[in-house]
Amino acid sequence: MEAEKWGRRIRAFRKLKGYTQEGFAKDLGVSVSVLGEVERGNRLPSESFIQDVASALNLTVEELAPQENEK
Repeated sequence: MEAEKWGRRIRAFRKLKGYTQEGFAKDLGVSVSVLGEVERGNRLPSESFIQDVASALNLTVEELAPQENEK
């Protein structure tokens, strides 16, 4: 459940900032399959991954984090 929330948020912000999955994965230094697994909610992102994503998207971790009332 937690992985799905993170994945939805990461995907939404990635698209909002105009990144393709391929381009974003390259900027993060991970494979497209790893990014895809995170975005689909199949893999819970590590703290360092979350920090890298937030930095690449010019967001704080708090802005990226799922909201308490998010389903």
